[in-house]
Amino acid sequence: MRPVTESAIRSSFVNCTKGEAKRLAVPKDLAERPWADLDFLGWRDPSARERAYLVAESDDGLVGVALRVAPQTQRVRRSMCSLCLTTHTGPGVSLMTARKAGRNGQQGNSVGAYLCTDLACSLYLRGKKDAGPGGRLHESLTLAEKVGRTMANLAGFLHKVVE
Repeated sequence: MRPVTESAIRSSFVNCTKGEAKRLAVPKDLAERPWADLDFLGWRDPSARERAYLVAESDDGLVGVALRVAPQTQRVRRSMCSLCLTTHTGPGVSLMTARKAGRNGQQGNSVGAYLCTDLACSLYLRGKKDAGPGGRLHESLTLAEKVGRTMANLAGFLHKVVE
């Protein structure tokens, strides 16, 4: 992913108002992010742990999505991220929901997916972050193929938000 600015991030959100986008917590360390290793930018709001954000590049420019993180009701032994297919034990995967864009979102419609709780899918794919015991299943796919699959999964999720 190419480096992005706070202004570009704020203007990319498709499922919240301009006022909400203006108030959301953008990471302070954008200059230090490992952009060359990121396929998308994802982060949790440090002051409101039930909020998360995801910004990805698309053919139409940046697409940002505000997410709600469901509370963890029980500890599961192992769960898998629906984007990168990394498995985690305990609270490493969370159900995250996104209000749909436009009229559907105004009517309360949303879509959800089980995602890496820290939204660090790109780093898990590249072995830059350890997912713990059994985190990455052995696959014969190349890194490029894994990234392609992850981005296809992300594009499918974002399409559901925007449609």
